[in-house]
Amino acid sequence: MSRIKTVLGFAVGFGVAMLLTDAAQAQGNYPNRPIRIIVPYPAGGIVDIVARAVTEQVGRDWKQTVIVEARPGGNSNIGTAAVARSEPDGYTWLVTGPAALVNPTLYKDAGWDALKDLKCVGLAVWNQSVALVHPSMPASTIKEFVEIARKRPGELNFGNPGTGSSIDLSAQKLFQAAGIKLTNVGYKGQPQALIDLMTNLMHLEIVSLELALPHIKAGSVKPLAVMTDKRVADLPDVPTIAEAGFPEATYVPWYGIYVQAGTPDAIVGRINEGINKALQNPEVQRQLAVANIPGKPMPLTDLAALMKADHEKLTKVIATSGMALQ
Repeated sequence: MSRIKTVLGFAVGFGVAMLLTDAAQAQGNYPNRPIRIIVPYPAGGIVDIVARAVTEQVGRDWKQTVIVEARPGGNSNIGTAAVARSEPDGYTWLVTGPAALVNPTLYKDAGWDALKDLKCVGLAVWNQSVALVHPSMPASTIKEFVEIARKRPGELNFGNPGTGSSIDLSAQKLFQAAGIKLTNVGYKGQPQALIDLMTNLMHLEIVSLELALPHIKAGSVKPLAVMTDKRVADLPDVPTIAEAGFPEATYVPWYGIYVQAGTPDAIVGRINEGINKALQNPEVQRQLAVANIPGKPMPLTDLAALMKADHEKLTKVIATSGMALQ
């Protein structure tokens, strides 16, 4: 009997050792198969541009296939939940904005907990945006628009490309700071909302700079302020939202790259190194500069602190904005 126990003990111990060895080898060989990048927004949008510019360069550096998959729906909940529930092996990444941090507060069952189920492994870019109105709007500044909105509470329309999105949060900060109320009109992304602003169906939009610039130059929309902490080179005469009189509305959202929180530290570190290297690539920097979305390499400790701080700040915005639980 004792010999049987010894043999069984050896077999169990050997099995555990083999499993640990296999796991270590899997981490050491990472990546050895294609990596899937999920973008929880429509293809062609600003997040998609970020995802392709940065992650495809990581793939080239690693000599590994990277597949970017747009999975919109549910105000980014569908794609984000898919990554939160994915295998923690480093082969499924999420590229998204503030919605990853705030949607669990906005939705009864978003499908994940921001700080428990996701780990930020790389900072892609900061998104610069601009407040726009139709050229026929009798306002040339944010203050003038605010005065009009105060006299017509609820009568003016705001085109919202997604509840909890960076654009929505920027707008909520402005509305709170200015003490105005606009009617929220929901869209599945910025492009359609921008089209409706150009046809004068909407009265105010906050739009990513990359998407807005061609229409500003064509004169089909009128910029009132940039929602950044400093003026942007392409619109030198357009004031920042702080210069326009509403410093509390300043908000520069960022787009992060996330993996499932249980992903081993060795793989997380490898991904972080790969993303930071890609962000320093001249061609990636050129693509991001053209899109007016500057990027910055960051270590994991700084990313964790940024994620926690933004989670606290943005959930407070939601709590005080009156945004309805979905």
